[in-house]
Amino acid sequence: MEKKRDTWDSRFIFVMAAIGSAVGLGNVWRFPYTCYKYGGGAFLIPFFVALLTAGIPLMILEFGLGHKMRAAAPLAFRCIRKKYEWVGWFAVLTGLFVMTYYGVVMGWCFRYLAYAFNMAWGNDTQDFFYNGVLQLSGGIGDIGAPVGWTVFGLFLCWLGVFFSIVKGVKSVGKVVMWTVPVPVILLLAFVIRGVTLPGAMDGLSYYLTPDLKALLDWEVWLQAYGQVFFSLSIGFGVMIAYGSFLSEDSDVTNNAFITCLADAGICFMAGFAVFSTLGYLAFTEGKEVAEVVKSGPGLAFVTYPLIINKLHFIPQAFGVMFFLLLLTLGIDSAFSLVEAGVAGSIDKWGFNRVSVNAIISFLAFAIGVLYTTRAGLYWLDIVDFYLTNYGLAIVGLLECVLVGYVYGADKIREHVNRTSEIRIGVWWDLCIKIVTPVILLWMILAKLLNVNGIIAKLAGRGPEGAPWREILFNPPYEGYPAWAQMAGGWGLLLALFVAALIISSVKSRRDGNA
Repeated sequence: MEKKRDTWDSRFIFVMAAIGSAVGLGNVWRFPYTCYKYGGGAFLIPFFVALLTAGIPLMILEFGLGHKMRAAAPLAFRCIRKKYEWVGWFAVLTGLFVMTYYGVVMGWCFRYLAYAFNMAWGNDTQDFFYNGVLQLSGGIGDIGAPVGWTVFGLFLCWLGVFFSIVKGVKSVGKVVMWTVPVPVILLLAFVIRGVTLPGAMDGLSYYLTPDLKALLDWEVWLQAYGQVFFSLSIGFGVMIAYGSFLSEDSDVTNNAFITCLADAGICFMAGFAVFSTLGYLAFTEGKEVAEVVKSGPGLAFVTYPLIINKLHFIPQAFGVMFFLLLLTLGIDSAFSLVEAGVAGSIDKWGFNRVSVNAIISFLAFAIGVLYTTRAGLYWLDIVDFYLTNYGLAIVGLLECVLVGYVYGADKIREHVNRTSEIRIGVWWDLCIKIVTPVILLWMILAKLLNVNGIIAKLAGRGPEGAPWREILFNPPYEGYPAWAQMAGGWGLLLALFVAALIISSVKSRRDGNA
């Protein structure tokens, strides 16, 4: 007799956990920059169109699939057809490999949290981060030894992840009661402090001034859909696992809307915190805002420490608050990626939760040590690009095809409508079967192919006499050598695909009981 599946203690805790998973470091260092770069305030139009036509429909799909099948991603897809179990494992493995480097970024946050008490990064924050903390080598092939303190930070991250999910949804529920509201409060504090600083309005003008002509650029719309997909933890199997722990009478649709809109709201609020302080930095240095804008790790570990240096009122406190903000934003996303793998393993083999949690955590920690080496940032950059731009999009595309055409979108829609206040109509079927997969396929092709070059060539505006082989594909990502692109990119994706096939072919406890 199978053990009864755990359920969330309340709807509120589930929503908090889902929001915690969706909201991560990218809300602070990716969305504001993307909004600024692709049309300013005008970017919000394609962003919310993408949210309504892809983000929310996919969230409903993942919550609904997990809820109906009462299973994490691998078993949920196995319930559609036995031969499609590998899709669930591919999603889970993609998430776990994202976590191998996400943990390193959180390890940097732990280090900077300690540095913030005496602002140990000094005045040259760029040199401190790249040469002091990372000890960055001259190239991706010059790997070098792991950096000890970064390994220790990585270990602390995995310790936090392990204990956050050690008792499943019960321990997750206790953690998210703190780690979801705390970063929102801290972010609000940064907004209030930021908008009172000199130059803040100039920064916010860069962030919000609409460039309506940008709406005619296909790349702006593609970036909006990309931001939505990457921001919501869709495609990692997380939301399917979380949905499987919902009680049978849960309101799936309402929960999906709340999760997606909360994530979007936090993205938007983060933009105020980031650009108001960037405006202050530009003001103090006599530069244009465009000259100080950064995204990603450069914003968090180079630009923000520099901003903190320039604050006159208790800068150490704001330094501690900022890196505590990043840690509390990141931890929920981190342990949710691992929970998807733990739940999938328990579903398939009935493993003891503590044991499988420990094994996955140890293996992922060991792989993550690569990113603590002197070439770690280069490898992190490549792996992140391929997993989020190809792996995630492929999973989303497969989800749409399998649910929309193989299983039947109408079955999920009818199941969701039975317990939801907001009843979704045929529009949802159209999004899952047509709109979302077309956009996802376009995203994959646009990253792979030189679309503008192809259009120019077909229109007769390309370089005269240039052969198609020089125009067809985009140049290698960031100019990294082919062997590195293969090892950390296409080779990794292929390895995850093969691993997913192998794991799905291994006999499960259900096969044994058949």
